[in-house]
Amino acid sequence: MKTLIAIALALFTLNGFAQGERKHRKDHNERSQLMKDMTPEEVANIKSKQLTLSLTLDEIQESKVYDLILEEVKYTKANREQRKANKSEGKKPTKEQRLAMQNERLDKQIAFKRAMKSILTDEQFAKFEKLSSKRRAKKARQVKGNRN
Repeated sequence: MKTLIAIALALFTLNGFAQGERKHRKDHNERSQLMKDMTPEEVANIKSKQLTLSLTLDEIQESKVYDLILEEVKYTKANREQRKANKSEGKKPTKEQRLAMQNERLDKQIAFKRAMKSILTDEQFAKFEKLSSKRRAKKARQVKGNRN
């Protein structure tokens, strides 16, 4: 009898955890959709203000970071639209095209990082790197969680 109660209790507990995870994913999807609906200027404004708060940027740095992020967001949005158009037409990129896209994306990341390094002080850049690595790790966990 005790084991039956223990098993029932365990099942109810596990069920509660599973439902909590679904709710978290739903919230994440809603935030993600909000960001997709924003204009590139709005996204760049929000991201530059977040960096200003976390890195204590001055006005000149903030405007340079805004311009840099705006350029990045416009590029990303254009690529997303192109991929959607290709997907709706049933076109899949060839191996060479995928390699070219990956090289282009990495080149953009390197250029972005170099530009940020020229804008920020050494201390700010170190903090920026730390924030970026945390963000990448969080994103990797989310992607891994979505695959399961």
